[in-house]
Amino acid sequence: MKRFDYRILLGSLLVLGGVLLLLDRTGILEGATRFFWAGLFGLGAGIFLYMFFTNLRSKWWAAIPGFALAGIAASSLLLDQLGLGGLAFLGGLGLGFYAVYFSGRDRWWALIPGGVLVTLGAVSAISDTYHVLDSGGVFFLGLGLTFLLVGLLAGMRWAYIPAGVLLVLGLLAGVPFEGIGEYVWIGALLLGGLAMIAAALWKK
Repeated sequence: MKRFDYRILLGSLLVLGGVLLLLDRTGILEGATRFFWAGLFGLGAGIFLYMFFTNLRSKWWAAIPGFALAGIAASSLLLDQLGLGGLAFLGGLGLGFYAVYFSGRDRWWALIPGGVLVTLGAVSAISDTYHVLDSGGVFFLGLGLTFLLVGLLAGMRWAYIPAGVLLVLGLLAGVPFEGIGEYVWIGALLLGGLAMIAAALWKK
């Protein structure tokens, strides 16, 4: 029996994409191109997620591209039109990092990028859907909850310090300001300083 030639699959996908693009351009099936890209990204997501769930120990990294591609597929289908494309992609990528943590509790570091990405996705959804530019409070609250999870789930006591500070800042930042851009550098400085202080204190 001959081995399956991957060129057949790639050629079939190209033909399918061409047909859907033609149907979309001629108005026979509007939005057909979106279905093609959603299916393509969904296929990629399925491959990576299969690798992840069938071998959690060594293929844990596959959760990150798997959930990210699933988010892009969802965005291509509908969520982008609803103003939730950023939430789908960033939230999916964040879920990938959360899956990395739950597949091995020693990888507690994955909670931090996971929480940051989900927070940025929420900020993107609020900005795009409700046209709210002053979402700095949501940004800080999301970061605070992220470090709170690090403290609660991973048992890292130092994480309670930045969690408390960021949650308070999130509540205070609820008043109108110029937008999230000015908070990024402030948050980076605060987190960097607090992390250094906490690391020094807990070594003693």
